[in-house]
Amino acid sequence: MKSIYLDHAASTPVHPEVAKVMLNIMTEQYGNASSVHQFGRSAKRILNGARDNIAAFLGCSPDEWVFTGGGTESDNLALYGATAAVSHKGKHIITTQIEHHAVLHTCEELEKEGFKVTYLPVDSTGRVSVTDVEAALQEDTVLISIMYANNEVGTVQPIQEIGQLAKERGILFHVDAVQALGALPITLRELPVDYMSFTAHKINGPQGIGGLYVRSGAPLHPRLHGGLQERGRRAGTENLAGAAGFAKAVEIAVKGLSERQQNMKLLRSRLLEELDTLIGRERYSLNGNTEHFLPSILNLSFPGAGTDVMLMNLDMEGIAAASGSACTSGSLEISHVLKAMGLPQNILESAIRFSIGLGNTTEEIEYVARKVETILKRLRK
Repeated sequence: MKSIYLDHAASTPVHPEVAKVMLNIMTEQYGNASSVHQFGRSAKRILNGARDNIAAFLGCSPDEWVFTGGGTESDNLALYGATAAVSHKGKHIITTQIEHHAVLHTCEELEKEGFKVTYLPVDSTGRVSVTDVEAALQEDTVLISIMYANNEVGTVQPIQEIGQLAKERGILFHVDAVQALGALPITLRELPVDYMSFTAHKINGPQGIGGLYVRSGAPLHPRLHGGLQERGRRAGTENLAGAAGFAKAVEIAVKGLSERQQNMKLLRSRLLEELDTLIGRERYSLNGNTEHFLPSILNLSFPGAGTDVMLMNLDMEGIAAASGSACTSGSLEISHVLKAMGLPQNILESAIRFSIGLGNTTEEIEYVARKVETILKRLRK
């Protein structure tokens, strides 16, 4: 039986070049970057080199980059850190109903602390309206947090327009770009963004390391207290091997972006073409935006075949897919993203996310389409 991984939106295999960089550090470097002796200085050079490389490839200053323990911490640090710094100016936050729970749950906690949060709706394709963002602005709005691209349906948001609106109004703007990195071109100095969150394990880097871009001059209160690491913005001994691995992953992702985008589009199109041929276009529904989307994510519903049953059958055929965010799919609850899109119940209850990445081939995609046909025939009998 084949083993096919189509859950790259949850986590990705570590690139061999990334693993090589990390292994060298883990076996040869054990100093603390805060120590002043030669071992510490060596560690500091590695850390600074990783920061410099990431900044160069993402178009920001090294001083604007903060290493974190992952995307969730990055989101938390941005929201808590920004609001704590400007709470004297106001306590209103704007976000959307389809954010990752790292943002949604943080906003819920901030509500307990006295903040007001507006959760904006999206259209049936998962895209938020700039007009709705503008209409939601209040005199005491201090922060807008909207993801770059959705992790469940792949819809890309109008970040440039929203950021420009926030900039004109003097409102801080945070963007969760965890899914966008490695899928879309990102040059931070050209974007009207104050904070942007990233993680390594979505781009064939290691798990447990992320980063937060903090525009020069943007306020940020630390959430972790202890040492003065990361210029006092994030205490704790740095993950040296993780930082170096992240930097290598960013380099590979940015340099190979055009080729990877083209390959993802080809594989995505191939899966849709095969499904059209084998089961018919009328037998499934594509969830998401057909103009503004990540080519690596394909969310499909197969009415009549429940999500849990479909996932189990795919897994029995050696195919790994998902029902939505990896942080919640274990519960197999209906996606909050699809609910927010206002989709019919039969679409909500039969949605599957296929996400493509490193190692996937046309042969695998064709195999998946054939197995989907077989499973649907079996289930519909």
